Amino acid sequence: MRSETDKDELETFRQVNAVYPVSRETFERMDDYRDLLETWQRKTNLVAPDTLPYFWSRHVCDSLQCLTIFPEAKCWVDLGSGAGFPGLIIAAANREHKNRQHHLVESNSKKSAFLRIGARTLGANATIHSDRIESVTEQFSSSNERVDVVTARALAPLRKLLELSSDLLMQGAVGLFHKGRDFQREIEDCHGFWRFDLIIHNSRIEADSVLLEIRNPVRQSS
Repeated sequence: MRSETDKDELETFRQVNAVYPVSRETFERMDDYRDLLETWQRKTNLVAPDTLPYFWSRHVCDSLQCLTIFPEAKCWVDLGSGAGFPGLIIAAANREHKNRQHHLVESNSKKSAFLRIGARTLGANATIHSDRIESVTEQFSSSNERVDVVTARALAPLRKLLELSSDLLMQGAVGLFHKGRDFQREIEDCHGFWRFDLIIHNSRIEADSVLLEIRNPVRQSS
């Protein structure tokens, strides 16, 4: 197995489990997924190329942080899933919980095709929606299906994320959004447009990064 800092396989396994426990089989499937990602990356830009050597920390462990915050959530919706982080990794870690659902929304046809193959590789219970985010969230909001957590990583500024996810958040879902060092500015940019309850979780993986837990958004202007 290739590893980001020449760690052996056991040490990498321990690194992942220090964030969130996964089975040995799930870990091995994630390594197969890494191979798949590297193959597709040669023809489709799925992740920043300089992050590939740090697959386990920058992508897997960073995604698994979501489960440490909401370990019991049963229905996840991941917006702009791209290469599957965090949505597909969460689905893989939950693969033994058959009652948990994972919806990945990706309008780019090449990326959604990758996600379908990735879900099979990981043995993950994931539904891939190859459609616009607005269309999918509208479908959920008009149905009786309860969504527990909405995630997004490297998709859009917070104000835009609230626009995209508001249909679900206003019905009781929780937003959990990865953000970098400029997160305070993004929060400030929402003033006058959105009011919401906020908990800031410091990242366990990257210094100066956070996960923003958002509830009860209220639109203040159109």
